[in-house]
Amino acid sequence: MVGDDGERALVLGIDTGGTYTDGVLMDYHAREVLATYKSLTTKHDLSIGIDNVLEHIHLENPDEIRMVSVSTTLATNAIAEGKGKRVGLFLIGYDPDLIDSFHLGRHFSTPDYFYFAGGHDLNGQEKEPLDLEGLLAKANEIKGTVDALAISSYFSPLNPEHEQRTREAIASVCDLPIVMGHQLSTKLGSVERATTAALNASLLGVLQRFVIAVRRAMERRQIHAPLMVVRGDGTLMSDEFAARTPVETIHSGPAASAIGGRFLSGRDNALVVDIGGTTTDLALVEDGRVAIREDGAMVADYKTAVKAAQLLSIGLGGDSHISVSPDKSMVLGPERVVPLGQLAAQHEQVRRRLEALARRSWSLTQGEWLDYWFLLREPSPRDVVEDDRHKRLLDLLRSGPLPVPEILKTMGLLHRNQLGAETLFSQEILSKGGLTPTDLLHYEGRYVQWDREASSWAIQVFSRSQSMAPEELADVVWRRMTATIVGAIVSFLSGLPLSSFNQADQGPDSWFFKNSLVEGHPHLSTEFRLRHPIIGIGAPAGILLPPVASALHTELLLPNRFEVANAVGAVGGSVMVEEEVLIYPRLSSGGLDVVGYYVQDGESRRMFETLEDALTDGRVRGRDRMLGAAARAGAENPQVDIVEIENGLDSYRLRIKALGNPRLSR
Repeated sequence: MVGDDGERALVLGIDTGGTYTDGVLMDYHAREVLATYKSLTTKHDLSIGIDNVLEHIHLENPDEIRMVSVSTTLATNAIAEGKGKRVGLFLIGYDPDLIDSFHLGRHFSTPDYFYFAGGHDLNGQEKEPLDLEGLLAKANEIKGTVDALAISSYFSPLNPEHEQRTREAIASVCDLPIVMGHQLSTKLGSVERATTAALNASLLGVLQRFVIAVRRAMERRQIHAPLMVVRGDGTLMSDEFAARTPVETIHSGPAASAIGGRFLSGRDNALVVDIGGTTTDLALVEDGRVAIREDGAMVADYKTAVKAAQLLSIGLGGDSHISVSPDKSMVLGPERVVPLGQLAAQHEQVRRRLEALARRSWSLTQGEWLDYWFLLREPSPRDVVEDDRHKRLLDLLRSGPLPVPEILKTMGLLHRNQLGAETLFSQEILSKGGLTPTDLLHYEGRYVQWDREASSWAIQVFSRSQSMAPEELADVVWRRMTATIVGAIVSFLSGLPLSSFNQADQGPDSWFFKNSLVEGHPHLSTEFRLRHPIIGIGAPAGILLPPVASALHTELLLPNRFEVANAVGAVGGSVMVEEEVLIYPRLSSGGLDVVGYYVQDGESRRMFETLEDALTDGRVRGRDRMLGAAARAGAENPQVDIVEIENGLDSYRLRIKALGNPRLSR
């Protein structure tokens, strides 16, 4: 099938996950996947993984590429790992005592927040004069210690004047990026809006570097096409739009997986389970659409005002660390490490050490000898290398990966905490290798990509440390993974906390759950039944999800190309922009009589004598604004939908949405 111009319209979809960067080449009009490739994600330089994908897709004619679209977990991971940029948050009209009394400051995502007089009330009237002098003084004071500024004024969705005046004033004294809360959300939740503004400011540099990396990779391959980015709700936006509002890419990767799963399976109602190397993500598809969390996405411990896919992510994947706790029991995840089979394939000395360890007959071989540290990259001048101990550690690891006990012995230390290496790991200068479910799959021969012998030796060593046979260890790991995923699904769909299904608990919830997984009671039979099929996404899905589907008595769908469905989802979405226009009465000075109506949108606040005139203005201007915004976001022939929501007391909320297919290059 070809487009209206008689030519093929090829598009590239790329998903940069925590472990793999996946790519697909697809005929957009025929919806046919032509080629795929998986490359390891290079976190210290994402362009390397993206370059590998573009190289192995084998583009015969780069001019045929009409669009490139990417989904990424970059924003979510940066927030969860605390790797966003430093932000100064200016709170205008907020009550410090209220924030402190309810410990709300911990929700702001930055410790550097400051209070200033100003703000508005529920009628959009100025509560008190703006402390512009104090704002300018603080901006001058901190401009050398933060990377961006965020401004959130009380009731700014009803009147953004103080945010706008503050931005104009601060821009005259410093050149830092500045984010205004009212441009990101029209919701009246002041804490969520401030959090969203601060997070957006912290992610500006992170996502801009990502967009630049993708653009440079495209240029090296002579690809001159529009670049789109997947939002957290699965819709698409232009790279320029994404660079200004990176907070909207929260949950971008899992949303793309859900869309890709629905696209490839053709099922309109299903539970999408995406098993990667780092996490397992759950999303629900209802009536052909990804279920959306309208009240704002959660990421880490932060509640935002960003609309995103309703999902649950747990720290369990193919590369989850199988380790030993202080009491010598087995621990599975949530930390992700490089599988030992992969590390041995890349470093011959690791292979030799694992073989020697497996051949030892003495019973004191401990699992800690399977924990490796290695140098991921050389420090740059911008990195923080704190002391001589760090420098000694880096010198030691330049010769290759080493097990932690040997590092401690060489450096004359007793415990890994004495090294204080957390900053080296957080800056991704060092990384970790260890035993993982991927190694177990290599040992069993069900999935072999790296050094199978090395993985098998590691399994033998760990099994011996746990006083069990390798087959017994495999059974324990697979049962635990199944139970964890089933528990996450039940928690996600029921709304009950995951702790309710903790197998260590002795309560009735836990008993019901355990008895449903492994029938053990002589008189009582229990079971969960999932009413929808499971769509499996990700390379390990075909191996790890059959027992999950069996435990939930449902069908498992593994559609063609399910291993890279996330990259398919990156090009399968539509372009959408949305805005809410607020209409509310203007009261007399006494506050008793209505003397007019305000229309507040993202640009201005206007006043009209009658409600009818205000509604008409909101509809007409809102439609024009959304058509323009959709065009700038990369939509082709967008259609506008307006929903009027009555808030009571002659107040209305116009939800205006423009939706269209992405614009392809000619």
